[in-house]
Amino acid sequence: MKRLHTDLAPKDVAVIGVHTPEFPHEAVPNAVRAAVKKHGIEFPVVLDDDAAIWKAYGNRTWPTLYLIDRTGRIRATHSGELQGGTPEWDAFVAEVETLLAENP
Repeated sequence: MKRLHTDLAPKDVAVIGVHTPEFPHEAVPNAVRAAVKKHGIEFPVVLDDDAAIWKAYGNRTWPTLYLIDRTGRIRATHSGELQGGTPEWDAFVAEVETLLAENP
């Protein structure tokens, strides 16, 4: 996610993390803030402590990435880890590039 943010922020693409805690101690806002800082995360991270976002998107796996266009329509998803240099990474970035080409 950090690499996606670094690579895509100059192209006016926003990366937003959603943290849906599994355990009560993972829902403490100050703990989440500390973890974001510790891991050098520079994009916004939303605390979804009641799993409302998780449920609204019908999530089944963690992590799941959503590519959402300017109108709010989901254009692509990826379930599971996404590692740079893999075919899955290249496919997701290609989806972003396709979307950017549609909305110059």
